[in-house]
Amino acid sequence: MTEKKTNNLVKTGIIGVVAGLLGGGVAYAGLSQVNNDSASQSGTPIVKTVKNTSKNSGEMTAAYNTVKNTVVSVVNLKRQSSTSSSDPFGIFGDSSSSSKSSSKSDLETYSEGSGVIYMKSNGKGYIVTNNHVVSGSDALQVILSNGKKVTAKKVGADAETDLAVLTIDGKYVTQTAQFGNSKNLEPGQPVIAVGSPLGSQYASSVTQGIISAKSRTIDVTNSNGQVTNQATVIQTDAAINPGNSGGPLVNESGQVIGINSMKLSSSGDGTSVEGMGFAIPSDEVVTIINELVKNGKITRPQLGIRVASISELTDYAKKQLGVSSNVKSGVLVASVTKNGTAAKAGIKAGDVITKVDNKNISDVASLHTVLYAHKVGDHVTVQVIRDGKSKDINVTLN
Repeated sequence: MTEKKTNNLVKTGIIGVVAGLLGGGVAYAGLSQVNNDSASQSGTPIVKTVKNTSKNSGEMTAAYNTVKNTVVSVVNLKRQSSTSSSDPFGIFGDSSSSSKSSSKSDLETYSEGSGVIYMKSNGKGYIVTNNHVVSGSDALQVILSNGKKVTAKKVGADAETDLAVLTIDGKYVTQTAQFGNSKNLEPGQPVIAVGSPLGSQYASSVTQGIISAKSRTIDVTNSNGQVTNQATVIQTDAAINPGNSGGPLVNESGQVIGINSMKLSSSGDGTSVEGMGFAIPSDEVVTIINELVKNGKITRPQLGIRVASISELTDYAKKQLGVSSNVKSGVLVASVTKNGTAAKAGIKAGDVITKVDNKNISDVASLHTVLYAHKVGDHVTVQVIRDGKSKDINVTLN
């Protein structure tokens, strides 16, 4: 029996929640037992506290306190249409088909996610969240950490990186988050995820874990299971649940080192998976949101290749793929799009990209960083290793 190699990546927005409270009887019985044990022979049963033998706060508590007032719930509001549609969720429908007589009273919560306030400028507060949290909205609302609901506007969004920037009135901003350098992350480093799992009723929830891997290249699929993109992400075992999308992954210094985006819920054969969440690295986040604020959209060059970081490949995989054991870093070209930019330039499957314009390429993230610093039409020199030899290839970016 062969093992399927597809995985179910779930973007952690939330559409609806039903919560139940379990175990009340157990808690009552346990309390009764404590009371009985604390009873004196002739007095009323009493319970006393004991001196706390652990610290009241630690590094991660301080980190949480640093960012908690910057984390918000993001509410995607959609206008209810009186006309029928073949699309029950309205994701792909034309919003203009809604009744022209619709008013704000027709807006209803379609989904909820999280976001983080990262800047206050020119009387506005700027919030980063996930594109899939705000996609298809007719209006947006932000719920601040103090519970106040305010109107938000979309500045720009990028489906490829799954990032979006919103603004609110700057008078509501009392604190902004700082971004840390995701390149400095190390596996095993403690982190916390902050957001609104299962919706705003659990706003400002915090979960703790570690960095499981600082750089993973994963295929991003659409609802039909088709691979639409590749993403380089941080892997963490901090619990990330529906509603956490767009919230920050935070290091022990209280710096945002990633934006939580998705989790692996099950493998291709249906095996349940726990503790595998993914966040967009802060270095990429900063590049994208600055461009969104400046231009409202992202225009990026494409090479037309599917790739994998050499550092993620096992020695066995390298051997099977024909990659020399001496190659320790770089990006393996797994496939080349027919008639794409790379194909026209002469880049082939099996090539290992080590430099672009003399800048070292250590993994997929660094390749994206170098490429996205260029514009469509720019000429670059891509250095590859092919058959054990270094080769320079001139590429015109499209």
